[in-house]
Amino acid sequence: MDYQYLDPSLPRRLDGWRSPALGLDMPVVTYGHAGHPLLLFPTAAADYLECERFFLVKSVEPAIFDGRIPVISIESINKLAWMDRQLPVREQARRQALYSRYVEEELVPYIRAIANDPAARIATSGASFGGFHCANALFRRPDLFDAVIAMSGFYDLGPDYLKGYSDDNCYFNNPMWYLANLGGPHLDTLRNRCAITIVTGQGAYEAPECSRVLSRLLQTKAIPHTLDLWGQDVNHDWPWWRRMLPHYVDRLWPRA
Repeated sequence: MDYQYLDPSLPRRLDGWRSPALGLDMPVVTYGHAGHPLLLFPTAAADYLECERFFLVKSVEPAIFDGRIPVISIESINKLAWMDRQLPVREQARRQALYSRYVEEELVPYIRAIANDPAARIATSGASFGGFHCANALFRRPDLFDAVIAMSGFYDLGPDYLKGYSDDNCYFNNPMWYLANLGGPHLDTLRNRCAITIVTGQGAYEAPECSRVLSRLLQTKAIPHTLDLWGQDVNHDWPWWRRMLPHYVDRLWPRA
């Protein structure tokens, strides 16, 4: 591996296993070993090393070296699900549900072992399609996840992916649908024990209305959150995500 993307002294561990849920080999890379775990989802059809190659991990190196966060970066299966236009929507949604199961039932215990805390709740982040996944993870299971930094994301699969189709796999993996009907302890946890940050630019290729719509829904459910709209010059691209992520990491886990 070419370590130009990282400080050579940054602790870096490659791992992975064949996922029982997915039937796929799912690699994982961890940077650091102390602090509040931060799970990173890649964009679009990218892999678990994308955030390293595009210097997103480097942008939060100070927090990793300080022991404020370890970063765990994982593989996407979008190319085998939502981005495979030859698949019926029903099958795309089934695969998405299996991916959520992999995250919740396999990754969470793995990350808790890294944190040496069997009850640890985990923060999530990602940009673009990763913004969808990181938000979906927290909104589905706030008992497992306690903070999200969703960057330049979208939060409703309906307009571009579901094509009018719906089933339980669609419903329970589409935040704009299940959040609207949420109640009980799950809603109480989102209201009282989560830190939710939704951030987007307003420049080229950004879709700030997606973030505004999610924010309005969270408001109707009385779920506290931060909606941060960056400027008209802020494009849907890595240089901006490399500025966003450390900004919010430092807010959530400030230097001592």
